[in-house]
Amino acid sequence: MEHLVMLLSKYVMIFVFLMYTFECFHVFRYTNNKEKQSSVYKKQRRKIFILHFLGFLVIFISTLNPFIIGFYLMQLVLFNGIFLIYKLFYKKASELLLNNMCMFLSISFIILTRISVEKAVKQFFILLVSACFSLLIPLTIRNVKFFRKFTWLYAAVGLVALLVILLAGRTSYGAKLSVSILGFSFQASEFVKISFVFFIASMLEKGVDRKKMIITTSIAALHVLVLIASKDLGSAFIFFMTYTMMIYVATENELYLLGGFVSTFLGLFVASQLFNHVKQRVVAWQNPLSVIDKEGYQICQSLFAIGTGGWFGLGLCQGRPDKIPVVVQDFIFAAISEELGGVFALCIIMVCISCLLMILNISIEMKDSFYQMVALGLGTTYAIQVFLTIGGVTKFIPSTGVTLPLLSYGGSSLLSTMIIFGIIQGLYIIHYDRYIDKNDKGGGTKKVLKPFDGGEVSGESKYTLEEYD
Repeated sequence: MEHLVMLLSKYVMIFVFLMYTFECFHVFRYTNNKEKQSSVYKKQRRKIFILHFLGFLVIFISTLNPFIIGFYLMQLVLFNGIFLIYKLFYKKASELLLNNMCMFLSISFIILTRISVEKAVKQFFILLVSACFSLLIPLTIRNVKFFRKFTWLYAAVGLVALLVILLAGRTSYGAKLSVSILGFSFQASEFVKISFVFFIASMLEKGVDRKKMIITTSIAALHVLVLIASKDLGSAFIFFMTYTMMIYVATENELYLLGGFVSTFLGLFVASQLFNHVKQRVVAWQNPLSVIDKEGYQICQSLFAIGTGGWFGLGLCQGRPDKIPVVVQDFIFAAISEELGGVFALCIIMVCISCLLMILNISIEMKDSFYQMVALGLGTTYAIQVFLTIGGVTKFIPSTGVTLPLLSYGGSSLLSTMIIFGIIQGLYIIHYDRYIDKNDKGGGTKKVLKPFDGGEVSGESKYTLEEYD
């Protein structure tokens, strides 16, 4: 009976997540119908709780650990609390981004609890703190108007934080990544990438003349060079590509984009020659089986796990994710693929894409150039981080030691990603508010403009205006 429940739950979880993923894109069919969109989002939330319940049911059946029940209920309260706060205080927020965030968090807790209950509990309390902090961010972004004025503060804080890591950071897998403060490990680059985006956005808002471009490029280069000196090449790549995309969009000059890609490949080649740990990762990427006992062990175990899982996975608690080094951080995607299957893993990629499309859509629709650049920069940062993580796990690119946002274990990564999603929600609310006709108090016929995620908003725009009674 136990085996039958676990087998059925595996396929139900896959089906539920597959339907959820379909709805992430299908909902845009109802752009002009808020009621139908709201119905889809409610269905998505039900699927989040169904998948979350099934995952912990299987873990409990496998372990018979009564703590699993209590831990599940703690998460249930937290998720409901997040949804309730958004419903009460952020009615104009993007429900799609909120649902995707909670879906990823639920999957993360399922797989972390299956691998290590201790780490899952630590991650829960980090999430609790992160949620309390990040839930204030949309309100702050909406009401505080002077973020664009802190240009040099963003640059100074970012560079100082990275220099602290360079001088006093703890070396992990060949790179200086973090520093311990009061017993807590703190990875500065996870937060500096946010201040970096705000710095670039505030500089580009002032103009794209030659002088400002030289200054912006110089400060951005300092960020990247400090990261390279710390041998944190994954973060350096994220910073540089984010800068490249923001500069390209601001100037509409293809030479910046071309130069950025050429510089990236040249830099990676030079790094592979200068840094031994990078050279080892390149060797492991080129032919992992030839060095399976050394550099290639991690990537080989990852590929074995993904291959063993196949399309539908072995089922929760049926695989051996513990065989993969650093599995809960850099290689969480391989553990998910092994136990929940390739279909489930592909759905994760598609949901990540839906998050990116939503963020880029917000960037395109923002009329304020500063907010537009902020949304673009944060969306690019998120996309590159997902690409580096999944690309490294699947041997598409050399491993970079970057975590998968919202899914991997790690306090700095979780908090920074929650902050990013909070900022994007704040920008979405600003966009929504901008088109609401607050002066229209009377009845009769009024003109409204449909925003890209439902609702009714007023104002002048390139959109077609519709009349309502």
